Amino acid sequence: MIEINLLPGSGKKGKAKGGGGSSVDMGAAFRGFASKVTDPFLLGAVASGVLAAAAIGALYTQQLARQKSLDAKEQRATKDSIQYAVVVKSIRRAQAQRDSVVRQLNIIKVIDNNRFVWPHVMDEVSRALPPYTWLTSLQQTNESAVPNASSPAAPHKKGENADSVAAAQPVQLQIIGNTVDIQALTRFMKALEASPFIQDVTLVKTTVIPVEGKEVTEFQLTGTYQQPDSALVKRVPIALSVR
Repeated sequence: MIEINLLPGSGKKGKAKGGGGSSVDMGAAFRGFASKVTDPFLLGAVASGVLAAAAIGALYTQQLARQKSLDAKEQRATKDSIQYAVVVKSIRRAQAQRDSVVRQLNIIKVIDNNRFVWPHVMDEVSRALPPYTWLTSLQQTNESAVPNASSPAAPHKKGENADSVAAAQPVQLQIIGNTVDIQALTRFMKALEASPFIQDVTLVKTTVIPVEGKEVTEFQLTGTYQQPDSALVKRVPIALSVR
């Protein structure tokens, strides 16, 4: 028996309906929505919102990556800081020890340089002393040139420490004596001034005083010890006999 379908397409529709599936075409839906919306300002606002969302997402991703990079750098810097702190502490401790040793060496150097000051002064004064003249006092009037470790002085020049400043202070001398001849006092002053170890000899005052029933002239002189030229200093070797 032959059957003829007089309604074309009815079978396909039936099959489609009877399949139970549904599909949504997003492109077609967007085109349909765009065809319905004709306001250009609304389309611009939607496009701006989409672009803003995309930009915010990109910035968030970039900032997140940058934060991870900075966190990693911070961790490395903290680790390096802990390691370098130990090294810096060790260096400062070593520098403190070095400064202490240098200061002690400077003190020893100052003492060693000044140990021959008074022998030279007494030798020169004794050599210059004329007849009928004697001394009653020979002393230093300024502070000692040896530095005090408890009271460091401020450096005056670059590379100059407190010890070298203290060592550079000249020794000020005060000489008090008596003479029976005023011309002897003049010769005494000239002899002291000619010495390579004493300079700036100045007469402070003279006074006539009685000594053992006689009148004598008491004088007071001031001077400064100076470091002579090395060519003027004679060094004699010391010979010791060993049995």
